[in-house]
Amino acid sequence: MQVAIYARILPAEYNHDIHSLLEELTLKGIGVIMYKGLLDQFEDVRQRFTGIGVFEDGRSLRGEIDCLISLGGDGTILDTVTLVGDKNIPILGVNFGRLGFLTGASREEFSTVLGELINQNYIIDSRTLIHLDAAIPLFGDTPFALNDFTITKRDAAPMIVVRTFLNGEFINSYYADGLIVATATGSTGYSMSCNGPIVFPDSSSLVITPIAPHHLNTRPIIVPDNNVISFEVESRAEDYLCTLDARREVVNNSVQLAIRKENFTIKLIRFKENSFLSTLRSKLSWGFDKRN
Repeated sequence: MQVAIYARILPAEYNHDIHSLLEELTLKGIGVIMYKGLLDQFEDVRQRFTGIGVFEDGRSLRGEIDCLISLGGDGTILDTVTLVGDKNIPILGVNFGRLGFLTGASREEFSTVLGELINQNYIIDSRTLIHLDAAIPLFGDTPFALNDFTITKRDAAPMIVVRTFLNGEFINSYYADGLIVATATGSTGYSMSCNGPIVFPDSSSLVITPIAPHHLNTRPIIVPDNNVISFEVESRAEDYLCTLDARREVVNNSVQLAIRKENFTIKLIRFKENSFLSTLRSKLSWGFDKRN
């Protein structure tokens, strides 16, 4: 078995966790390749674990990798999605962050779940991605997202108008600070914070959620994910912001955009006790009345 390990910059206090993780993997005979930025951060790891391989980007990830372990929160997993792309490598998120809707294990329980991982005693959830089509090249070779796509006004600019169409049929002109198109997975992200509905990840849906709409009768809607959603943007400024997950581009008003389902999916590792409902109850404190 061979695993890759990715993380953003981690505080020095996580040095012990990194060492413990590598010791357990090494003792179990698992081959490891580590993200160069993480390895450079912990120089003593390179000296102590001499057999560790290194990868710098998605092109460095080879097909024989059985699993990519993401150390961090949901944002770190969104980074790993751009690294994995269509390589079909399952991702295990270990939560070093705060909320962590996408992570499959906590930092404290990793020793336990490592055995489950080796014995392949887990569930793989295939998650739908969205793909951005534009008249000009945007987002390089990663024009896809796991959570959401957004159109937003720039800085202190006035609200924008986002004319939105479903398979060419007009839906609405959204007078707002912006608009979110979230996958079912991303429904618990930015969309939820803008009063969008929570959608089960396997529901084959997309959620269109306005950001601070001017009209009170403007509400989020759910559409099947086999549709194409296109946009025309009107703004007093010359351009607006467009994001895919945490990545963003400045786009001129004349550029038309469209969102559709990506041709490939991302695989997330989940252990049997971590159902979507149990995650909601845990992360959102459902069923816990703190008044008692």
